[in-house]
Amino acid sequence: MIEEILPPQAATAVVYGKGPDPAHTLLPEETQFVAKAVPGRQEEFGTVRACARRALAGLGVPPVPILRSPRGAPQWPAGLVGSMTHCDGYRAAAVARRADVSSLGIDAEPNGPLPDGVLDVISLPGERTWIRKLEARRPEISWGRLLFSAKESVFKTWYPLTGQELDFTEAELEVCPSTGTFSARLLIPLAAPHSGLRTFTGRWTANSRLVVTAIARPGTE
Repeated sequence: MIEEILPPQAATAVVYGKGPDPAHTLLPEETQFVAKAVPGRQEEFGTVRACARRALAGLGVPPVPILRSPRGAPQWPAGLVGSMTHCDGYRAAAVARRADVSSLGIDAEPNGPLPDGVLDVISLPGERTWIRKLEARRPEISWGRLLFSAKESVFKTWYPLTGQELDFTEAELEVCPSTGTFSARLLIPLAAPHSGLRTFTGRWTANSRLVVTAIARPGTE
C-alpha cells in the first residue's frame, strides 16, 4: 500500500504477515538493540530492517546495518533518508536520496477503533469535530486511527530535520477524504533554521485491514 502514496523517487519494500526468523534478517550490528526483547519484537525489528535493505537495493545501495539513535530513530547511510513502520500483519520501509526527498515519514495502523481514551489524548477539538462527521459518512474507515497514523508520519518527517520532539497536540491536521490527502499545521514557535517547517502535506490510503499514511518533503532542506 505504501508505494501507492509516495513519489516515484522513493523506493519501498513491504512484508505482509509475520516475517522470517530474526536470525535471518538481523545483521550482527543490529542484534544489540533487541537482544533482550521478546521474540515478537525481534521479528518486527528484523523484518522491517530487511525491508529497508530491499528498498535501499532499489536505489543501488548495498546492504548495510540500520542502527538507531538513542531516541530510536533509524540511522540511514549518508545522502539518504528513510522511514519504517510495522503493525500487526504489515511491515514496510521507504527510502530516497536526500537530493530528491529531504525527509520521509510513513506509518501503518490497523483500520479499527483506537483504544478507549486515546483519541482525547492525541487530538484537538477541531480534529474531533471532523472525525465525527467523517465517521457518519464513511464508517468503513477508522478516522481516529487515521489521525493517529498521519500524526506519526508528521513526527517521523519532522524529527530528522530538526532533532526535536513533537507532541501529538502540537500539530493540527485536516484530512480530505475525496483526494486521499492530509495537511498538518504545527502549533509551536519556530525559529530559524526551522521556520519553513510550519506545514506538512501527505497522502493516505486504507483498506479493510489497514490505514497507511506518508509524507515526502521534496528537495534538500
